[in-house]
Amino acid sequence: MINLNTVGRYLFTVPFALFGIMHILNGTQMAGLVPSFVPGGVVWVYLIGIALIAASVSFIMKKKVYLAGILTAALMFTFVLTLYIPGLIAGDMMAMSGLLKDLGLAGGALMLANEYKDKD
Repeated sequence: MINLNTVGRYLFTVPFALFGIMHILNGTQMAGLVPSFVPGGVVWVYLIGIALIAASVSFIMKKKVYLAGILTAALMFTFVLTLYIPGLIAGDMMAMSGLLKDLGLAGGALMLANEYKDKD
């Protein structure tokens, strides 16, 4: 019998792994997305890529899932606050899809963290 929690955990993890790989492979092209008030530019893109891959590994291996889930949710909320809300204020209606995606991912990360709170 298929365990839906396991399937859901894998499906939730795949986008983070792919986003992380994309950050590393396309860091210089993505550097323009880093807000201008944040120093470091491309360095942040690479660090976020590494963080997303590390979270994916944690979720798949079921090691430190609580910590990875909390940190991933915090990262998604940071994107909402620094990328998407300013984009919406500036009139970029495409920012709404990113905002909703990252809010959903943050919610999923918090649910996953709660599921593994006492299991790490």
